[in-house]
Amino acid sequence: MKNSSENVVLFPKWKKMLEDKSVEAIKQKEYEEALINLNKLLSYHVNNHEIIIGKMICLMELGRYEAAQDYCEQVLKCKDANYYHYLHIYLTILFQTSQYELLMDQLTEEFINNKIPKMFHEQFKQLYDMSEQMKNDLNIKKHKAYLNDLQQAIDEDDHSLQWRLVEDLRKMEIKPTQRILHLLVDESIHPVIKTAIFLWLQDEEVTQEVSIHKLNLSLDICPVNVSDLQLNTTVKQTILMVSELEQNNPSLFLLIKQVLYRYAYVRHPIMYPNEDIIEVTRALKYIGNQYLNIHINSDDNMLNDTTVRYIEEIKMCEALYLSIIEE
Repeated sequence: MKNSSENVVLFPKWKKMLEDKSVEAIKQKEYEEALINLNKLLSYHVNNHEIIIGKMICLMELGRYEAAQDYCEQVLKCKDANYYHYLHIYLTILFQTSQYELLMDQLTEEFINNKIPKMFHEQFKQLYDMSEQMKNDLNIKKHKAYLNDLQQAIDEDDHSLQWRLVEDLRKMEIKPTQRILHLLVDESIHPVIKTAIFLWLQDEEVTQEVSIHKLNLSLDICPVNVSDLQLNTTVKQTILMVSELEQNNPSLFLLIKQVLYRYAYVRHPIMYPNEDIIEVTRALKYIGNQYLNIHINSDDNMLNDTTVRYIEEIKMCEALYLSIIEE
């Protein structure tokens, strides 16, 4: 048997009494008591906008911001005539809980839809501007803290923490400092960290020429002129060389692609030359067969020196990759 108030009639006098008690409790700042009465009304589907807004206010005043946010999000889905009143409270919750990015994303969508009533437009614009400023201020503080933490991780030779901090810094969309650029030529910095830094430079579309030294190789290049790792021509041509395996031996094909990506990641942006693509492909096939315990007819002694060198280099780069990045 259902234990609910769905089919129970709420008498007008009781409804009025609960509404009055709720209003009086809110006036007296007795938000817990007000919330109890509001929830009773809502359980009987008495859900006019005064009741809904009252509950939102009570949850906020009680510091139950998560519950208030969830309730607002639930109410906003209805998109009724009071949508923008509820949205204003929702945005206030996001601002008070420092969820500036979510607030800005929500308002960006609202501005694009261009249906915001005039009475709310200026308030929403101010909320957006304040959120943008607060987000930038927070990013600057975080940026400084992360840079300090990164230097400490370098001093302590903690490669995994270095990589995580560089990835966090990348997400902040702030251009790397000169100190960060210097890490690209620092012999003590792990090649995987240097790749993460270079990807950060690419994200920020850095146009100045930078120097990078890794794996006993050096390069001076503008990050903005380097293609994304997934779109690199040399890598794509190498995959093309093993494309027949996609049908004939899909497991080997996927393994080779994975090993190639790790190898290319560690070397990025200093890629192996195009004239060595065939040798790299042979090395990848050899390693893939080894990993899958597939018997190969060719004798190890028949491998030429270049292929052997790439086999060793690819395995070394994979070990370097996996020592930092967990998959």
